[in-house]
Amino acid sequence: MGSGATETEPVPGLRPLALIAPVAAAVFVLDQLTKQWAVATLDDRTIDVVWTLRFNLVRNTGAAFSLLVGLGPFIAIGVVVVVIVLVRTGRSAATRPMAVAIGLIVGGALGNLADRVFRSGDGFLGGAVVDFVDLQWWPVFNVADASVVIGSALLVLSGMRTVER
Repeated sequence: MGSGATETEPVPGLRPLALIAPVAAAVFVLDQLTKQWAVATLDDRTIDVVWTLRFNLVRNTGAAFSLLVGLGPFIAIGVVVVVIVLVRTGRSAATRPMAVAIGLIVGGALGNLADRVFRSGDGFLGGAVVDFVDLQWWPVFNVADASVVIGSALLVLSGMRTVER
């Protein structure tokens, strides 16, 4: 970084939305492509990859880790609120890691929201989220879920490092 700023110091001229938007878009596209592959490939089989990792199709009508099953519409509305708040607050992200973290979270949230909106299900926002990454010792998840978790951890870490300074 030629400006002398470190990764945790505010970056002069940083336009957070110019980083948040492409990261969110990349996560969303990757998530939807992998889910499309999972639905087409894993409907009648499981693929063992390595050790306990396998690809196994699961449809989740609840929240993360299949909690709150059947409350998909309420979860979806909550996701919309979280995305709006993240984008609004993300406009003032002071560092690149914060902007990337927000992009990861927003992209993942929108990926799972798209499932609730566009996949067949019962009623308003009743579609099930497609999960397929199965470690067999952890709940089945997808690219969107991983992005939200990684983005959240990165946001906390970058926020802690910024507060230290």
